[in-house]
Amino acid sequence: MNIVLDTNVLVSGLLTPFGPSGEIVRMISAGLLTLMVDARILSEYREVLHRPKFQFNHDQVDDLLDYIRLSSRIVSAVPLKKPLPDPDDEPFLEIAVSAKAACLITGNRVHFPKKSCQGVKIVSPSEFIDLYRDLE
Repeated sequence: MNIVLDTNVLVSGLLTPFGPSGEIVRMISAGLLTLMVDARILSEYREVLHRPKFQFNHDQVDDLLDYIRLSSRIVSAVPLKKPLPDPDDEPFLEIAVSAKAACLITGNRVHFPKKSCQGVKIVSPSEFIDLYRDLE
């Protein structure tokens, strides 16, 4: 299944490995999900995961980012028809639209108003886990 993963879900998955976000990170690591990314998303992942406030081990973060880069599908994005309230969220939706991803998983659904989403399903981590289980 092709998905787009907002940075906040990746961070949450590493901070709370036994919650829904952690389960999604494990599913990615197991190859059950394929991330759709571009250079902007990979750069944001790197910048955020290296922030001192999270106290992640930099070598482990780099290993994870290498895995994500190698196992993800790099997508060329088309600009959105309608801007989002936070321009920093636009790359995620642009990739989801361009890649025809199954969904965009985020902890901030309010940042993705339906009128701007061009039919992309925006789900929380727990909604995604329920959706995935229903497909099995």
